[in-house]
Amino acid sequence: MRRIATEKPAILSRLGPYRQSRFLLDVSDAPFLLLMQPEARRLTAHSRRAAAPDHDAAIRGGLAAFLAMLHGAEDGDALFFSGELQISGDTSAVLALRNALDDAELDLTEELAGISGQPLGRWLRRGSALVARKSGFILSRQEVMP
Repeated sequence: MRRIATEKPAILSRLGPYRQSRFLLDVSDAPFLLLMQPEARRLTAHSRRAAAPDHDAAIRGGLAAFLAMLHGAEDGDALFFSGELQISGDTSAVLALRNALDDAELDLTEELAGISGQPLGRWLRRGSALVARKSGFILSRQEVMP
């Protein structure tokens, strides 16, 4: 998260006053909850067995829906209205987050490949493409079809 915020500072400025918000990301098929704190540039994992950490807004849904929204393959509003993603808490903060992520055009595969460097990054891209084909998950922006 620090790397992304450093390389794409527009994400934080696009969040405006909501950069201090705490976003709970409840990916229903993950064994843990994620708490994202943009201002602190922190993303932490929390056990599902404990009470959810304090947060200002929550987004809940399946991994496929989160990945599709992040990579721009699905419209965030459509995912919310269809019920594939549910939000609670400060909806203005969630809207600001969605807009900031849309503008940043993040690509998780490329972010991870950038961290790992060469030649691991190249292998990671190939592995990601294979996993995407096998799982149907959208793991990068290159896989988004018009």
